[in-house]
Amino acid sequence: MEISVATPDDIPQLCELLELLFSQETEFQPDRAVQSAGLRQIIEQPEHGQILVLRDALSLVGMVNLLFTVSTALGGRVGILEDMVVHSSQRGSGAGSLLLKAAINAAQSAGCLRITLLTDRTNEAAQRFYQRHGFTLSDMIPLRLLLP
Repeated sequence: MEISVATPDDIPQLCELLELLFSQETEFQPDRAVQSAGLRQIIEQPEHGQILVLRDALSLVGMVNLLFTVSTALGGRVGILEDMVVHSSQRGSGAGSLLLKAAINAAQSAGCLRITLLTDRTNEAAQRFYQRHGFTLSDMIPLRLLLP
């Protein structure tokens, strides 16, 4: 398996992976047109972030989205990790750890001082996975306002 930065040609397979992810998350619904538009913006504007993909010989088997912003608390660039998903056929094989470590390295290379991520409150397996890789629970809670 090989990790690389996603290209526009990867968007159809990335949408398939997002469909897997969003079908198991409580707050999101798969929508290929919407997901394609978001993926394209990130891929075509690398200053906003990057999408790392895990490839086997024939297809994409995993992805993670790393977005960049600036933290006034830390006085510099930070990363937001989103859309971490590994195809069910590869779960338990170490593929997720490989992908997450690549995202952490990419964040460090980009000068990020912190990585923040969200996962479903009820997804205890994901929480344990991230904690095994050094992530800790925050006392902060997310609040959202969807805009029309």
